[in-house]
Amino acid sequence: MKTTFVSTSAVSNALRYSLLRQQAELTKAQKESTTGFVADTGLVLGARTAQSVTLNRDLKRLDGIVDSNGLVSSRLSATQQGLKQIGTAAQSFLSSLTSSASGDASYALTQKSARGTLDTLTSVLNTSLNGEYLFSGTNTDVKPINDFAPGSPSKTAFDAAFTAHFGFNQNAAGAQGITAAQMDNFMTTVVEPMFTGTGWGSWSNATDQGITSRITLNETTESSVSANHDGIRKVTITAAIVADLLDSNIGSAARGALVSRAVSTIGVAISDLGQLEAQTGIIQQRVTNATDRIKMQVDLFQRHIIETEGVDPYEAATRVTDLISMIEKSYAITARMQQLSLMNYL
Repeated sequence: MKTTFVSTSAVSNALRYSLLRQQAELTKAQKESTTGFVADTGLVLGARTAQSVTLNRDLKRLDGIVDSNGLVSSRLSATQQGLKQIGTAAQSFLSSLTSSASGDASYALTQKSARGTLDTLTSVLNTSLNGEYLFSGTNTDVKPINDFAPGSPSKTAFDAAFTAHFGFNQNAAGAQGITAAQMDNFMTTVVEPMFTGTGWGSWSNATDQGITSRITLNETTESSVSANHDGIRKVTITAAIVADLLDSNIGSAARGALVSRAVSTIGVAISDLGQLEAQTGIIQQRVTNATDRIKMQVDLFQRHIIETEGVDPYEAATRVTDLISMIEKSYAITARMQQLSLMNYL
């Protein structure tokens, strides 16, 4: 006959170890119930863990592109709105120029229209979104267009160019004698190079290169518009020159030549702006289509991950409830065991 040594200490320790295991299982079950995925991927999947890691990595990358495309779409949408405002201002300016050229409107009204167009243009081009200037190209932290005001680089450059060409400034008495041919020559040889050549640097701080964004894993697109676009340049400098010279001392012959030249330039600029707006719309649609395709990929990845790592939420919740009940019972038994004493039986 053999007897086995039994003590309350041994039983208590056994219950304590069992309780620790149950608490560890409860932590894992609660995590699975909350997340809907297995708590330990490596333990459950074994050799397929590498596949799970790859799927989750690719899913995060696709989610990042979707978020990035959202920002790109917002920038393109704001750019489209800006281009529409510029186009509307240019159309209004053209109407005023046309009326002035035909004698139906005074030069004073045309000068005010030019000033208003320039103010609208400067305001729109210097618009920022999320701390970045929309029309600055890659120089997103710098205002793209300088104000055309006394002391500004653009105004100083224009005044210097006018004086160098004619030998006097636009408010001098000699400006009254400028002929139509002389004004036309000034527009051709001096003003046009200011917005087609290096002279544009005194007006703009933007880069010709726009922002390039990745819209899918293997597709990129230019997602911004630069203030250096030809159409924008033409509207900007034409409005500035008309606003400045129609408010100066030049004679009627020079004013007529200036207005006539501005009509043709703005007409071309409006056409250029229309093409730019259309191109921006095409890019915006590409981004939208790319996002839709990526979301389909994300959905497929998520389904596969759920099939691989997912757990039944109802089963996980039931396990949590059962483990909590078992732990509570273990605490109750442990408390009863701790109350056992030989003294109670003596």
